[in-house]
Amino acid sequence: MTEIPTPDVTVIIGAYEAMPYLVKCLESVENQTIGADRVEIVAVDDGSTDGTGEYLDEFATRSKVRTRVVHQANSGGPGGPRNTGLELAEGRYVFFLDADDHFGEEALERMVAMGDRARTDVILGKVVGVDRGAPKSMWGATVERADIHTSNVKFTLSAQKLFRRELLIRHGIRFDTSMRTGEDALFTMEAYLRGNGVSVVADHTCYYLVGRDDGKHITKTGNYDIRFLSAQRLMELIAAHERPGRKRDLLMVRPFATTLLPQFGHVLLRQDEDTLRHKLELAAPLMRQYWTPGVARLFKPEDRLRLTCAALGKGAELTEILEFLRARRKPETVASLGRRYLALPYFRDRAAGIPDAAYEIVGPPLHRRLRRKARRLAGAVRRRLVGSGTSGG
Repeated sequence: MTEIPTPDVTVIIGAYEAMPYLVKCLESVENQTIGADRVEIVAVDDGSTDGTGEYLDEFATRSKVRTRVVHQANSGGPGGPRNTGLELAEGRYVFFLDADDHFGEEALERMVAMGDRARTDVILGKVVGVDRGAPKSMWGATVERADIHTSNVKFTLSAQKLFRRELLIRHGIRFDTSMRTGEDALFTMEAYLRGNGVSVVADHTCYYLVGRDDGKHITKTGNYDIRFLSAQRLMELIAAHERPGRKRDLLMVRPFATTLLPQFGHVLLRQDEDTLRHKLELAAPLMRQYWTPGVARLFKPEDRLRLTCAALGKGAELTEILEFLRARRKPETVASLGRRYLALPYFRDRAAGIPDAAYEIVGPPLHRRLRRKARRLAGAVRRRLVGSGTSGG
């Protein structure tokens, strides 16, 4: 009896009402340049009624890629099907491919090669949006080992990545199906924190994130309460793995910037006072525990001020500041004792009691800025001299 070799990758596809997008999704797995013998598919039909399950069964009977199909009752979210697929996976790596989306042809070959070469446990392949937005800031360069603290990889915590399966098994990393939003972020951040490094493949489009005409790819929207809960869970995870200090602060930027800051943006101007009060109540314990001076200084003044108001429970002041920002009024810059401040509303208003630090323009020290300026001027002079043919030799 011929032994079936261990595949390099198990592609896990959780599918719910995925037709007709599923057709291109599966074709993109079959067309991978890594070769059909190095890939397996575990597809989980999550209670679909549109022919998704039947198409998966038919595909499994004819595909050159080994395919296992599981049919289960609808779980209400992507985490359940992904966990089911992970339990059945046999590949050295796993990739969670959404049934609406598809791979670039060389995606798995390039990502597996990167993981094997760099010996990293999480590999990010460049994502491009099709009729929808996609993350962009982390694709500036291909990197064998990205620093999760200082790089922008912390701003992409979706599950559409290549994970070394041994890491997930060893630490029991699974999707939390009790969460209505944010389970991807918890799963991926835990893999970042526990893994042996993160790689970035930025020189080739590996994943196409597809916008559906019917909007069904938005599996969970929810209200703002669950956003605060997802931020809390992510902050707790980061705090459990990083001691207080610079590294923790750098990672904490992610839940504050991505989840909390939007809750205290211009949307508040369309909401009532009770909503504002409730949001401040939800934010209070998170701000007390995790909004440190180190985290605050990583934000630009306008955003730092909004979050500082949330931390201090100053709803009325926050509303006025938002009105000021919406009007696109330009605040004065104030220099004082070697520091610079953006004089946004309530700056040095004793009655308001908002600290100056919330308004400070944080940048490199003055002497460093002056050196940079001198280098830029010197470079400009050299270019002019070369252009005029008067440079010495």
